[in-house]
Amino acid sequence: MAELAVYVVDDDASVRDSLALMLGLAGYPTRLFADAESFLAAFEARWSGCVVADLRLPGMSGLELQARVRERASRIPFVVITAHGDVPAARAAFLQQAVDFIEKPFDDAQLRAAIDTAFALESERLGSAELRRADADKLARLTAREREVMEHAVAGKHAKEIAAALGISPRTVEVHKMRIMEKLQVRNIAELVRLRFR
Repeated sequence: MAELAVYVVDDDASVRDSLALMLGLAGYPTRLFADAESFLAAFEARWSGCVVADLRLPGMSGLELQARVRERASRIPFVVITAHGDVPAARAAFLQQAVDFIEKPFDDAQLRAAIDTAFALESERLGSAELRRADADKLARLTAREREVMEHAVAGKHAKEIAAALGISPRTVEVHKMRIMEKLQVRNIAELVRLRFR
């Protein structure tokens, strides 16, 4: 799984430095950016972890940055920090799925808790993506006939119905089902259905 990092976007150098020190001592890998534009110029879709962005930045705001990252189809979580919070800004951040909206000055533990929540969401998302890739690799091992049998089986059809639909014997269907279970490393139809539609 990719390494999770905290991407700090804040125009105040003293805030960036103090966050880098605090997060580094707590064991979080960090990368620092002075504005949204420099973050976007460096940003890669494979980055994972979370973005801690100030609401008010020179040029593009933290909320605009969040929207731009979402436009790039990235689900990386955001934690918005601000010395000038208000309800509309907080609402806008949460509508774009921000993990938290924290007002400065904030408690280090509060920020670490928000980052931990973001990291948990990222780990779950990345784990699910890896699981789907592994499932796709397994499914690719099936022959065309095994795939046909599997599609009928996950639709709830019995061996006789599958045999009639495919013009093969029920015994051949059972042999195919056995091979499918071995290749996909599942023990029963319920596990096969979960794998197929995960």
